[in-house]
Amino acid sequence: YGFNPGSTLSMSTKDAANLAGIVAVNTTLSPCVAGLLVFFLRAVVLPPRLLDVGGFCNGILAGLVSITAGCGSVKHWEAIVIGGIGGCVYCFSSLLIQKLKIDDVVD
Repeated sequence: YGFNPGSTLSMSTKDAANLAGIVAVNTTLSPCVAGLLVFFLRAVVLPPRLLDVGGFCNGILAGLVSITAGCGSVKHWEAIVIGGIGGCVYCFSSLLIQKLKIDDVVD
């Protein structure tokens, strides 16, 4: 998690500190949205409709993966959208892997 804000390499100027703050906020928003979206989808929408903590954690990971490349160059609302897309991609690719009966260590 500290990798993204640390990638600014310094906080010697006001602009660098501001960028590190933006990166930290975006790196927080995206996995939060992705994790909650996956948790909601698995609890309310997708059968067997269970509270899935493992899916929640994998959704958080999907949100972190989704935002890492652009965390310093997107607005906060864009980080939320990126997290939502990452959560959906994870959720539906996980269902596809299960349907194809591929053994996945993470799922």
